[in-house]
Amino acid sequence: MRTAYSVETVRHAEAQLMARLPEGALMQRAAAGLAAACAGLLGRVYGARVVLLVGSGDNGGDALYAGARLARRGAGVVAVPLARDRVHRGGLAALLAAGGRIADDPFEVLASADLVLDGITGIGGHGGLRAEAVPVARAARGSNAVIVAVDLPSGVEADTGQVPGEALRADATVTFGTYKPGLLVDPAKEYAGTVRLVGIGLEDHLPSLPELEALQHADLAGLLPVPAAESDKYRRGVVGVVAGSARYPGAAVLSVAGALCGGSGAVRYVGPAADAVVARFPETLVHAGPPGKAGRVQAWVVGPGLGDNADAVREVLASDVPVLVDADGLRLLDAAAVRDRQAPTLLTPHAGEAAALLGVAREAVEAARLDSVRELAARFGATVLLKGSTTLVAPPARERAPVRVNPMGTPWLATAGSGDVLSGLAGSLLAAGLDARDAGSAAAYLHGLAGRHAAARGVPITAMQVAAALPAAWRDVHSG
Repeated sequence: MRTAYSVETVRHAEAQLMARLPEGALMQRAAAGLAAACAGLLGRVYGARVVLLVGSGDNGGDALYAGARLARRGAGVVAVPLARDRVHRGGLAALLAAGGRIADDPFEVLASADLVLDGITGIGGHGGLRAEAVPVARAARGSNAVIVAVDLPSGVEADTGQVPGEALRADATVTFGTYKPGLLVDPAKEYAGTVRLVGIGLEDHLPSLPELEALQHADLAGLLPVPAAESDKYRRGVVGVVAGSARYPGAAVLSVAGALCGGSGAVRYVGPAADAVVARFPETLVHAGPPGKAGRVQAWVVGPGLGDNADAVREVLASDVPVLVDADGLRLLDAAAVRDRQAPTLLTPHAGEAAALLGVAREAVEAARLDSVRELAARFGATVLLKGSTTLVAPPARERAPVRVNPMGTPWLATAGSGDVLSGLAGSLLAAGLDARDAGSAAAYLHGLAGRHAAARGVPITAMQVAAALPAAWRDVHSG
């Protein structure tokens, strides 16, 4: 499990650790890890040209001490202080003693650099890059150098993943002690490049409840349902799918496809697209409706391609089993009915649907994904899976659990019907007994992994190909 903590929590943990260490020891640990990562990226340190973009805080000190270590190994290291009167004095002295120097012309040294260390701002930075830093940052990005961010790319918001102004896009980020939310959530995540975590001893000083967590294969393997010897289709869970219409019969087929690969024992389809569903998946149990007369289920999925069938949404929400609401179901949603439910509810909007639910522009949701998913979970008292470049799963506040971020996303999933497959998959996991946060997180992970399988040859894929790749995703997870 990868975990991320807020700036306030990280600083508190660092203060506790520093109180037990000699002065400067923590910065030296960070600098050692940073220098080692840079050496790995350079391959050959001796003779390499390294430029340090140095801000006024400890982030700049980390860069200077790391630069001193590289200079002692034969690199030509040049510092570009962004605020000469506030540069970290100890770090600058170490750099100069190791043979480094201060740049006379920042733009000249950047033009010939092999590697640039971005130590302009750290986790406390807000509001994007300051005006005086922008020309230097642009010159660095316009060079042929590898850009390595120190702890966090300068200009991005550590706690939210927002990028409120200009920021310096890195090829790699070396972060210290723990991940920060901005390294895992878009749009900031896109500025971080490949992220490497360097341990500095914070583990024992961080609380058990992080801000964010990201599942990995081993975590997912422990969540996914596995049938026991006495299992039958009913014990494994039956998911009901209320989807499709005369205009969108394919949504029903795709939702059922995802549900059949989700680990439940059976799928009941309710709606007008029964012929299309059975033609593709003859094992499906079908019923014309209404949902309440279709037979017993352990969870419902409602909404994909549903059109204006508000009665079906109301009836499903009135049930006493977990419910997933997607697509047209979100448009027809009664917030009060969701808040009044006793059984779990999982909402799965994309950014446009989330914007409509929040009454804001789509761009506002995409710029503040973490804030948006938390706000939706609070308003509806439900678990919310916000789809997109970074898929996030937020539980209702009463559950006091971290937001989950999906590390398996791929742009290849941006194809019509992909969300219908995800809904069926997540609904099936709900029926199999997973809680809403686990079901949403596991489904997003498997869905992303299946998308990567389907697009392994770098060719355009369809939603049905994503569904067909789900069994391979399950195998990957269980094989480690």
